[in-house]
This record gives sequence, structure tokens and C-alpha cells, in this order.
Amino acid sequence: MSDALQPIGGKSFEDLKQANEHGAEYWSARDIQPLFGYGQWRRFENAIKKAQTSCEQSGNDRDHHFAGAGKMVELGSGSERQVPDYHLSRFACYLIAQNGDPRKPEIALAQRYFAIQARRQEISDAHAADAERLELRRQAGEEFKNLSGAARQAGVSNPLFGIFHDAGYRGMYGGLGRDAIKRKKQIPEKDNLMDRMDTTELAANQFRMTQAREKLARDGIRSGDRAIRAHEQVGKEVREAIRRIGGTLPENIPPAEPIKDVEKRLKQARPRLVLDDQDAGLAG
Repeated sequence: MSDALQPIGGKSFEDLKQANEHGAEYWSARDIQPLFGYGQWRRFENAIKKAQTSCEQSGNDRDHHFAGAGKMVELGSGSERQVPDYHLSRFACYLIAQNGDPRKPEIALAQRYFAIQARRQEISDAHAADAERLELRRQAGEEFKNLSGAARQAGVSNPLFGIFHDAGYRGMYGGLGRDAIKRKKQIPEKDNLMDRMDTTELAANQFRMTQAREKLARDGIRSGDRAIRAHEQVGKEVREAIRRIGGTLPENIPPAEPIKDVEKRLKQARPRLVLDDQDAGLAG
């Protein structure tokens, strides 16, 4: 590992992270200067100023990412004096790397490091989205079973179960039943409809089923016909709520990838972005 990548004390970029009184992370420009390969503050400050310009050009508030500050440094005589410094956000550090001297190997390393970190975040976000959808699908399946039990207690007989559940869809999807919804969204007949719903659509349907179950109990319904009408009415109310807040009506939400593909992806080992020895010099 190259010693040039190590600032005083051998601390890495992540080791040098600090937090302000609000808990927000920041880095001292003076602290990371050696890590970016700059021996002179004047030259490093030029890179900072270029990064500030890039920050503004990208539509971001420069002061939110480059806060002017002072830093006390010890002189050879043992006394101290204050020198100019900046408190930098992670985004600011990234911009400095992008605007640094490309001839410096430390800058090339920093650019690679931030690219890897960004890719890691993308993977993490995608993994979280998959996990959220899978969990919502599980919850919706449980609520479907609970609603079926409540419908049975409300007087819905076995021959009417399909009609009962379709009534909720018709109310919520503007008159479309399960099969009509699948045709509109071009979902294969063999696919379970809820397996092709995204998180938003799953959450809306789970809410519909929860409210329908509670209404059956609250109103003391003991008639299959009344239960069907109640379920359709709840679906209409949920649809109207979506319309009022400006959401996408459920029949217009595109189908998501099959849930089995999401489950398979989560079970597989997550991709890893490995830092080699040289890259590890920045990460620690």
C-alpha cells in the first residue's frame, strides 16, 4: 500500500469523518489534503474552488457542502495559530476528487473510490427496494387470508368467494375485476395478480383488504350479498382517496417483474465491489 495515500496518523478517508452539533457528517479540508496528494494548501484550495464552481453548476447550494471554517494548527515553536479551512460534505469531497489534478495517482484513486461507493449505494438501495416489495407481498397474502376468514364469518359461502374478492377489485379498479385487470396490464393468465404488483399497488390493496375486514366486523354483516357490496364500497373509497391525493389509479400502474424473480435475486449472494490494496488506502 502506498504511503502517499495515508494522511498523518495513517487514518483513512472514513476515519477522518467528523460530525457537527446536528449530527451531520463532514470532513476537514486540512485533514484530507494529504490523502488527496497535495503538499501545498494553496494548490489544494484551487481544487476546492473548482469543486465549488461544479457544485453551483449542478444546481446545488455551495454553502451547504463547503462551509468556511478555521482550524488551529501547532507551529514549530509550540504555539498555535488559526488557518483557513473548510468543512466538506461527502458530495464536496467527491467534487474535489473530480476537479483535482488528474496527474496525481491519489486523485485517480479518490475518483475510483467514490465511483465504487456510489455503485455500492445503488446496490444497497436496489436490495432494500426488493426486500420491501417482498415483505409487502407477504403481508398482502396474509391479509387476503384474514379477509377470507372474515368473509366466511360474514356469511360468504364457498361459491361466492371469487365474487366477493372480485368486488373489492372492481371498486378499487374502476369496475375491473381480477381477470380484466390482468388483461389491461397484459399479465399472463397463469400469473397471480398480486405477484405482479409493485410496492405502491400492494400497499393500496393491503389497505383495502384491512378496511374491508374491519367494516364487515364493525357493521356486524351476516349476509353474503351485503358482504360483497361492502367490499366493493370499500374499494371505491380507497380509489377515491387515491384520486384525491393525486396518486396513479391502480389500473394504470404498470406491472412489476414477477415476485419469484425478486425472491430469487434476494436469495442469491449480493454482488460485491472489492477494493484492491491500492483502493483500500483511501477506505481504510
